[in-house]
Amino acid sequence: MPRRKVTYPPPKTANRPPQPTGAPPDVPYQRPTVATIDLEASKGRSGLSVGGRVRITGSGLYSGEIAVIEKLTSGVIPSAVVRTEAGKARQVRTIDLEPVGANVTSVPSPAAASAEPTPAASADPAPVAPAPAALPAPAASAEPGSAPGSAES
Repeated sequence: MPRRKVTYPPPKTANRPPQPTGAPPDVPYQRPTVATIDLEASKGRSGLSVGGRVRITGSGLYSGEIAVIEKLTSGVIPSAVVRTEAGKARQVRTIDLEPVGANVTSVPSPAAASAEPTPAASADPAPVAPAPAALPAPAASAEPGSAPGSAES
């Protein structure tokens, strides 16, 4: 019995989009999923120190909130561990931090700003619904030792 011919799936490189017409052939193909790197991040921000108050700028978690620097880290991209006024900690690139004064308060986050405003508590409490009518007391049995609801014939 002859063996079957082995077939292989097409290579993954077969899914590449064709080169646009009119483009020079020396332009390299750039994948759409490649991350872009901010080369300015390697410079960091000067003037930050441990214990300093900063505002988290840029996009991401706790954006726009005021925080205190707990730890500064130097490296390829300088970063800092900060703790927000709400007590949450996060590591942030130093270019995403902006020094603020001691008396500045946090700006509400975009999620909190878009939420429905809660009604303020007033001095008058809201009217309370009346209590339901009391249930009638169970009828007393004729015999002192019998259980309620048991009938003897």
